[in-house]
Amino acid sequence: MYNNNPLLQFFTFEHLKGPGRDISEKFAKLAQELDEILPKNPETSAAFRKLLEAKDCAVRSTFFKSEQP
Repeated sequence: MYNNNPLLQFFTFEHLKGPGRDISEKFAKLAQELDEILPKNPETSAAFRKLLEAKDCAVRSTFFKSEQP
């Protein structure tokens, strides 16, 4: 289901709405492409963890509300 990479499950986007979904979908496609071409080793795992962190930040940025008027 996740091409032997369990981290891909965290790149799903179907449950999101609005711009967060669009951003998440782009990260999901990149993660899938990288999973197909990168070798399986600890550095690849680190890359996926960092990509996941970046995705989470990017999605949250679409919901960010500034305290300034």
